[in-house]
Amino acid sequence: MNDERRHVYELVKKAVRLRVEGAEHVPVSGPLLLASNHLSITDSTFLPMAVARHVTFMAKAEYFTGQGPLGRFVSWFMSRDGQVAVDRDDKRAAVASLEPCLAVLRRGDAFAIYPEGTRSPDGRLYRGRTGVAWLALKSGAPVVPVAMFGTERVLPPGSVIPRPARVRVVFGKPVQLAPIATDPDSARERRAATDAIMTAIGELSGQEYVPRYARS
Repeated sequence: MNDERRHVYELVKKAVRLRVEGAEHVPVSGPLLLASNHLSITDSTFLPMAVARHVTFMAKAEYFTGQGPLGRFVSWFMSRDGQVAVDRDDKRAAVASLEPCLAVLRRGDAFAIYPEGTRSPDGRLYRGRTGVAWLALKSGAPVVPVAMFGTERVLPPGSVIPRPARVRVVFGKPVQLAPIATDPDSARERRAATDAIMTAIGELSGQEYVPRYARS
């Protein structure tokens, strides 16, 4: 991490009194897949601050064109870090974007994804999309569930000015997928693996689970 980024990280972490729990579950080297709930655009700012290694994200294209002070900061943050932009309205583009994500894991780096595919509209946890399982089963990377707390209060929906709020990031034990899924080409096994990952996230976050996609 360069000095400029480290300085920005420290300022933001102090501003939100960032609290990290379960860091011992995050491998310090080797491929790593972080699967998180998604409450706010600021999740992609605070999550990597809680990890002692570089984290690459798949992020919707809008995050790279943010407006307002925080939106511009997130845009700068995402653009500088080589994050993977995806147009979530283009299904073929979304599927194709998984390949560079897999490449991140295969070179032994950390990658983070929001299985819900979009921010929760009401604070509940929605059904996960199976791209997270495809990445996990293809790469063999450990899947560490993540729960974000407080980020939706930093930047409530419709706001462009950040507000003071405490942010907490909790990491859980890696999800054991081998007993339930091994074949990334099997839709049934991808679904079973995804559901197991979402269950692990829900146990950490305490969110009410909704068995449908957030955009439905």
